[in-house]
Amino acid sequence: MESGGSVPPPANAGWGSPRRSQGACPQTPGQGLSTAPVADGLTAPPPYEGVWRFTAPALESSVPQVRHAVRDLLRDQSVPVQDDTVHGLMLILSELVTNSVRHAALLSPEIAVEVSVGAGWVRVAVEDDHPYRPKALVADQGQTGGRGLLLVKVITAEAGGVCDVEHTTSGGKVIWAALPLTGD
Repeated sequence: MESGGSVPPPANAGWGSPRRSQGACPQTPGQGLSTAPVADGLTAPPPYEGVWRFTAPALESSVPQVRHAVRDLLRDQSVPVQDDTVHGLMLILSELVTNSVRHAALLSPEIAVEVSVGAGWVRVAVEDDHPYRPKALVADQGQTGGRGLLLVKVITAEAGGVCDVEHTTSGGKVIWAALPLTGD
């Protein structure tokens, strides 16, 4: 698995109000950023590129809310993402948010969700304050438990993407997956 760096702590934008971050969209491993020429020889990213962060309470009801918010964000930003990729992202988000709600809520009553979109990829990340780093993304399939994260790994690999889990500077963790916008 490749690592794309830690997701910064959430910008405390509040649930239901995703906030677009300032600055360039981070580059995802194995995916180059393409830019469009503009006046004076400068380049500008496609209009749908950006990074959005929002928070949600660590409750079961947040799982469908996160899915709907991300699906709406992709549509509202006119991200040229294939339907299969959107379906994969929704499964990945469901699993990651469910895991945070079920396993981290005691230490993390709020989770952060980040959506990053580049010229050829989309990355979703879920961050919580629990220090436990799940092993399922690197575990063999003979283990019991952690099947949902193995599903994340399989969906990501089949789409030609990458996923990983990392510690945050605050002692929590971020689990992320990056998928190409178009199939190979």
